[in-house]
Amino acid sequence: MQRQTFSVRFLLSISFAVLAAAVTPLTAAAQERIGVLMLHGKNPGSNMDPNFGLMKGSFESQGWLVAFPDMPWSRGRYLDGNLDKALVEIASHVKGLRDQGATKIVIAGHSMGVPTGMAYAARAGDVDALVQLAPGHIPLGFYTHPSLKAVRDSIDEARTLVAAGKGDSNERFNDINQGRAVPVITTAKHFLSYFDPTSDAEMSVTAPRVPAKTPVMTVIGEKDPLFPRVKSYYVDKLPANPKNKYLEVSGGHLDTPRFANDAVIAWIKATVAP
Repeated sequence: MQRQTFSVRFLLSISFAVLAAAVTPLTAAAQERIGVLMLHGKNPGSNMDPNFGLMKGSFESQGWLVAFPDMPWSRGRYLDGNLDKALVEIASHVKGLRDQGATKIVIAGHSMGVPTGMAYAARAGDVDALVQLAPGHIPLGFYTHPSLKAVRDSIDEARTLVAAGKGDSNERFNDINQGRAVPVITTAKHFLSYFDPTSDAEMSVTAPRVPAKTPVMTVIGEKDPLFPRVKSYYVDKLPANPKNKYLEVSGGHLDTPRFANDAVIAWIKATVAP
């Protein structure tokens, strides 16, 4: 009887050990969770954008945590403070996702959400992947393309005001968004933080500084004004990463998220998912 009891105990101990070995990796994997921070485009964009907003439900259907906040460049806040303030807000939203249990962070930006998300990734270094949809806001392009001279004039005016010690007073500046003139009421310093061609809001400036470990997916619509130039503008300046992806889709600037939805989810699963 004693020998039989010993044998039973031995077999049970082996069974529990095998079960524990099988369950432990699954438990560790189950503890990994993706958090997606969605950054909308600039005025008139907002977190109510129906084209970009549809991706929120798609992400959530995968069991991912999602934050889709109203940012300082939205219709209702344009422009609220400087770029540094926006990056602090991004950091707070990333923290919020982590506090909810996210262990992997993906920043999915549309239009102006692309350069601001990229600037955050370049500075913070704690982003696991960047999804860049219809990249927009091009300070260098504003300053060099003849048809965008109105914005170049505002950049020069803002620089002059700062040099004269008047950088903190509210003034009226010019922006052009997808061919539409958009007035900007803000200080010269705040304006330059977003529009100076040497600022962190300029994609060609921040692209080389994205951590090489951070994979980047760029999606551009065939009818997007930046379509012919986006690769040379910033994509080719990104650090080499075998998981980087460049995708061209049908449609234009606003509806790129709709055309890219399934491809984005597949890429995140293949690149970031545990």
